[in-house]
Amino acid sequence: MTVFQLEPIAALATAPGIGAIAVLRVSGEGAIEITNRIFRGKDLTQQPSHTAHFGTLRTSEEGIIDEVLVTVFRAPKSFTKEDVVEISCHGSEFIIQQILRRLTQEGVRLARPGEFTQRAFLNGQFDLVQAEAVADLIASDSDASHRAALTQLRGGFSKQLKALRQQLIDFVALVELELDFGEEDVEFAHRDRLRQLMLDIRRVLHPLIDSFSAGNVIKNGVPTVIVGKPNAGKSTLLNALLNEEKAIVSDIPGTTRDVIEDELFINGIRFRLIDTAGLRQATDQIEAIGIERTQQKMRDAALVIYLFDGKNATPDELTAALSEVRESGKPYLLVGNKLDAITDDKRQALEDAAGEKIVWISAAQQTHLDELKMALSTRVRTDAAVQTGSAVVTNARHYEHLTGTDEALARAINGLDSGVTPDWLAMDLRVALQHLGELTGEITTDDLLDSIFSKFCIGK
Repeated sequence: MTVFQLEPIAALATAPGIGAIAVLRVSGEGAIEITNRIFRGKDLTQQPSHTAHFGTLRTSEEGIIDEVLVTVFRAPKSFTKEDVVEISCHGSEFIIQQILRRLTQEGVRLARPGEFTQRAFLNGQFDLVQAEAVADLIASDSDASHRAALTQLRGGFSKQLKALRQQLIDFVALVELELDFGEEDVEFAHRDRLRQLMLDIRRVLHPLIDSFSAGNVIKNGVPTVIVGKPNAGKSTLLNALLNEEKAIVSDIPGTTRDVIEDELFINGIRFRLIDTAGLRQATDQIEAIGIERTQQKMRDAALVIYLFDGKNATPDELTAALSEVRESGKPYLLVGNKLDAITDDKRQALEDAAGEKIVWISAAQQTHLDELKMALSTRVRTDAAVQTGSAVVTNARHYEHLTGTDEALARAINGLDSGVTPDWLAMDLRVALQHLGELTGEITTDDLLDSIFSKFCIGK
């Protein structure tokens, strides 16, 4: 594949802010020569690729900006496949701006968000799915999201789909060739082989499509709302899980008037914990607003922790409350609090009334919290596919194109069964190819690329 070296661009590649060091990246035609003009040390234009050189960067008046380490990457053996220079300097904001200003004086343009990765994609370094995985890898904040992004970056499912797409292209060409012989009874595309190929592609698609719900949890976390009656211990539980005084705890019912949120990582999964106002008949307008927000959070949640006071709840009250939770249709975990203050008989009566497993804890004493965390992790069950290295779909754009491909292939198979003409068959196959091509980036538009790469950070 031909590598194109575009106009040189530069940006800070490390996080903004004061630090020990910062790294600036320069990429494009003349990147090495331009950097060499402001560098005092070895002649960078004569240095081999993947070598680092100590020296100073100079102002236009030959004053010293900073002592730096410059690393040279020659095309096509760089991230963008262009000539690339990475400048490691001290992490002063003033120094960074001085270097960028000096580079622009020499003809370098400041990079747009994601422009380095966009150039890598355009030069064939990786496909569009892998390019998007770069952003996901940078943004990963848990073990699971890191592994999911890394699997995608290494090729994930896109390489397999690209090979299957090429086989489908060959069949579509034969089907369309039949259209040129419309008045003759000829069949260039063997229908049994075409059917088998479409079935093979759908077998690859279905696990990926099914993985999206888990992938969405891995990427964005599990919205987990803690609900229950006032004084059930919701805020105490939130504080115990987070190991900090996040929420105000009081014996006065209705203390929590607004939604309180924070994050907890369990077995590599991010849970977005939401403490809410207690469910009861509101005593004033402010509490009523808090209860309405609780109900809204329940509707939006992926998982509900229903917490009840094991000491004061009666079996009838628990049965009635559970009925409301079940009616919401949300996955839930039934948690009994104040285990340290109830008898074995009371505990058994509540379990009999619930008719299902109860996770018993004492939020105030912080006992059995590990069992609760294990139950939460088991209830979500998102980690298995990533643990085994299987590809997991975490991107809504990928999901859209995967389902679009599957639906088009299903129509094509139904068409084969009903004996449709080659032109109708070719139409559905073209739709499947369009979706697969847009998924991997073999078919792109400028608007699509701008939309994708604008979400990246500047230096990537």
